Amino acid sequence: MKGSLFISILFVVLVYTVISCKPKSSVTVTPADGNFPPEIANIMLNKCATSGCHNAASRAAGLALDSWEHLFQGDGQGSVVIPYDTIYSLLLYRVNTDSALGFIVPPSQPPTISASNPGTPLSRTEYLSLSNWIARGAPDKNGNIPFATDADTRQKLYMTDQGSDLVSVIDAQSMVVMRNIRVGLNPTSIESPHNIVASSDGKSVYVCFYAGAYIQKIDTRTDTVVESVSIGHYGIDNIGSWNVVFPSPAADTALLATNLALGYSGSAAGSVVYLNTSPLKAKVGYGGFIDGITFTHPHGICSNFTFDTFFIASEYGNTIYRFFPSGLQTGDPFLKLISLDATPAVQQDGAQGWEDPHALFMAPDFSKYIVTCEGTNEVRVMDAHTDKLDTVLHAGTFPQEAVFSTNPATPYLFVTCMLDANNAPYNQGSVYVFDYNTYQLKTVLYGDFYQPHGICVDDRDGLVYIPSSNLNPTGPPPHHCLPGNCHPGWYSVYSLNTLKPVNKYRYEVPLAPYSICSRFAK
Repeated sequence: MKGSLFISILFVVLVYTVISCKPKSSVTVTPADGNFPPEIANIMLNKCATSGCHNAASRAAGLALDSWEHLFQGDGQGSVVIPYDTIYSLLLYRVNTDSALGFIVPPSQPPTISASNPGTPLSRTEYLSLSNWIARGAPDKNGNIPFATDADTRQKLYMTDQGSDLVSVIDAQSMVVMRNIRVGLNPTSIESPHNIVASSDGKSVYVCFYAGAYIQKIDTRTDTVVESVSIGHYGIDNIGSWNVVFPSPAADTALLATNLALGYSGSAAGSVVYLNTSPLKAKVGYGGFIDGITFTHPHGICSNFTFDTFFIASEYGNTIYRFFPSGLQTGDPFLKLISLDATPAVQQDGAQGWEDPHALFMAPDFSKYIVTCEGTNEVRVMDAHTDKLDTVLHAGTFPQEAVFSTNPATPYLFVTCMLDANNAPYNQGSVYVFDYNTYQLKTVLYGDFYQPHGICVDDRDGLVYIPSSNLNPTGPPPHHCLPGNCHPGWYSVYSLNTLKPVNKYRYEVPLAPYSICSRFAK
C-alpha cells in the first residue's frame, strides 16, 4: 500500500477478540459455578447470565455468559474479554457506570428486563474484581488461561494493526483472536507495524514498522516481543519506512528488510538490510548510496531457495532489481535491472502507464515469482531463472498482496485487489483466485470486504484469512465501539476447498489491519 495512506493514521481503535476452548468430548456439563473463579461467578451468573439476557438459552446479542467457555466464544463480531488486556475488553465498558473508572459504552449492562428484573449495576468492588481478573489473564477457577495449552504446536495467525501498534494473534482452530501484542518502542506516537512474517520453523515472527526504525521479534510460544533491533542507521537520515521483512526459506538464519527513505531532490534512495535472527542483529546494509548502490523506492522482496539472490520491486516504474550480494566480494555482477515489459527499466515516481510493482511472491517450487502491479491492475509472472516475462494475469483494481496455497489439491494463487468495485458503499475490494499451474482464473471473491490488503492461507487447516483495512473514513461503521475514534477493520475467513465463507462473522480488529501470516506454513 502506498505510504501516504498510512502515514496519516493517528488514532487507535479497539480490537475485539474471540477466544473459545474446545471441549474434550462432544458432551459437556457446565458446573454450577460456570467454571469461573468464585468472585467472577457471582457477577456473571447473578447479574449477566439471567433469563432473557446472556444465559445459554437466550444469548442476547449472540453472547452467552453462563460459563467461562461460553464467555470466550464472543458474540460473532468480536470478543468481549481479551485475556491480559483491560484496555480492549468490551465487557468492562459495557458494565461500567463510573467514568472515573474508565470508558463507558451505553446502554449500561445489565439492563432493565422488566419491572421484576430491573438489572442491578455492578458495584465499584465488582467492577474492579472483573478488571483485575482480566488483567491476570481471565483464568478459569482452576487457573487455566485461555489458549495457553499446546504452546509449541498451536497453529496461529499473526496480523499487524497499523493504526494501533498492535499485533493480533488468531487461533487457527477457532478462527478468533486470542491475544493482543503491543509492538513498537515509541509510547507517544503510532509507529505503524507494517509487514509481519514467520520464521521457517514457526518459533518466531518478525515485524517491521512503516514509521519506526526497528524490527521486532515475537516468540510464538509466549506471544511476547523478545528482541528489538534498530536498523534506522541503514536508512537515509536514520528514518523508518521499513516495508517488508523476508525470512530465509531454508532455515531461521537471516532475513532482509527494504526501506523507503524519502529525500534527495524528490527521489527515494532506499536500503536493504541483512540480519542475523538468533540473536536478532543487523549484519550489513546495502543501498542508500552505500558502496555506490542505490535502490529506488524498494518495496516488495523475495529470494531464491538458497537465499543468495534477491528480487526487489522498485514500487514506481517498471523495474525489478535482481541483487546478488556475494558479487560485491567476488567482483561478479551483483545488481541487474529487470524490466517488466519490453521498454527500458525505469524507476520513476508519478509517471503514468507504468506497472508500479508493489509486491513480489515466489512460487512454491521457486521456478517463478509473481509481481502485483498496482499501476496497471495486473499480476505479472516472471521466470526466476531467465528473468523473462512468462505471462500477464489481469486482476481487479489496485492489486496488493498475494499468497500461494502449497496444497497440491488446491493450487491457488490469491491476490487482494484493494479498490475493486464490490457492492458500494458497503463493500469495496475483491480477491482474485488463479490456478497457478494453468494461469486460469478460478474465481473472484466479492465478499464482505472493505479495502482488503493482506491475505494468508492456512494450509494446515484449509482456511484463507482476508483482512479488510477499512481505511476510508466513510467506510462501514463498527458493530462495537470503545475508547478513541471508532473505525476498526476486520477479517473474514474462507474455506480453501470451497472458496466460500465459513461463516457470516465480521471479526473486528483495530484500525488498518495490513499484513497477516501463519505460524506454520503447512
